[in-house]
Amino acid sequence: MGLDDKIKNEATEAQGKANEAAGSATGNERLESEGKADQDEAHVKEAGRNVKEAADNVKDTFKS
Repeated sequence: MGLDDKIKNEATEAQGKANEAAGSATGNERLESEGKADQDEAHVKEAGRNVKEAADNVKDTFKS
């Protein structure tokens, strides 16, 4: 997990924001909900990536 995952997460979040805005502007509740869900998914994945990165850093600290 690295930069590629971070970029994918940011793209998912951006798409979610766009869908939410489009849904809100057009009164399409389904699209708005899907946009919010995409954003939530991106946040969860990014949090997981951060935890894994922190664990790897701790592991590397003890190797030295």
